[in-house]
Amino acid sequence: MIKKSLTAAAVATLVMTGSVGAQSARDRIHIVGSSTVYPFATVVAENFGRSTSFKTPVIESTGSGGGLKLFCAGVGVEHPDVTNSSRRIKASEVELCASHGVNEIVEVKIGYDGIVMANDKKAPGYQLTRKDIFLALAKAVPNGAATGVDSMIANPYKTWKDVNPDLPDVKIEVLGPPPTSGTRDAFVELAMEGGCKSFEWIKALKKADKSAYKSVCHTVREDGAYIEAGENDNLIVQKLQANPNALGIFGFSFLDQNADKIKGNAIDGVIPTFDDIADGRYPVSRPLYFYVKAAHVGVIPGIPEYLAEFTSDKAWGPDGYLSDRGLIPMPETERGQFAKAAKSLQPLKLAAN
Repeated sequence: MIKKSLTAAAVATLVMTGSVGAQSARDRIHIVGSSTVYPFATVVAENFGRSTSFKTPVIESTGSGGGLKLFCAGVGVEHPDVTNSSRRIKASEVELCASHGVNEIVEVKIGYDGIVMANDKKAPGYQLTRKDIFLALAKAVPNGAATGVDSMIANPYKTWKDVNPDLPDVKIEVLGPPPTSGTRDAFVELAMEGGCKSFEWIKALKKADKSAYKSVCHTVREDGAYIEAGENDNLIVQKLQANPNALGIFGFSFLDQNADKIKGNAIDGVIPTFDDIADGRYPVSRPLYFYVKAAHVGVIPGIPEYLAEFTSDKAWGPDGYLSDRGLIPMPETERGQFAKAAKSLQPLKLAAN
């Protein structure tokens, strides 16, 4: 439990930074971060605003990396109270927070999500493997049977059929998030790296030279085959409708909410569905989080009550309203663990991913 003295310290910090009168300066919670978590947080915020005496929080979709940068910039009413993230906070980000006086961070995992590669409902379906995804989107790829980083060549593949003769003879066009996005981070780690490791010599490189391994597996091509479409996943959905040849990368919840317009494609033989993500069969799935600045509790009104709403069974439980929006619920024991952490404002101790 955060000690009462922390609130006093927070108020002192707010005064010293010129943000005198925190309650009058800002009377509602300010949330930034992940575009994937944004719709879930928005629903919680709306319910929170309707069911309590507190004002509805303001939420900005800035991307996970962008949100954490804003969150870690300092303590005070000019800085966000909460940041949403579609990946776990990095050790380097915890250090950045600490360097700006943000030392008490509460981590709340909210559930799970799958990353899908979707296209227009009328377009041909794809049976992709993670190896196909790596070969289609990596900046450099293995040159035949040759091994070693020096033998790799700039990605020559123009169509999906070039990558795999079983795939459609369609130009590779993939609309995806920018580097500031947690979805991008998770996609390169789960999908691209998953395919990259199918080459034994690259897999061995992870132990021999981790930096080179990451460069090979995580670097996305920049020749137009991968198109950065910003943090607005709804815009990607619209672009897929306008271009049936393109594929788009985003969280399962957006597929679920737009199932009348687009469809998800199989990866390693598994179609992205609620049940297959929940039981771990779908290979490209990840946890979702939000982070709370404990120093703002007691200064900005409503933070404990917002946390209580988000971690209630009516919100994130198996039959909760977030499940209706596509969030994959955590098991009961895990929900209990993070609900307790949110209630007690338990500080994050382990920064490793």
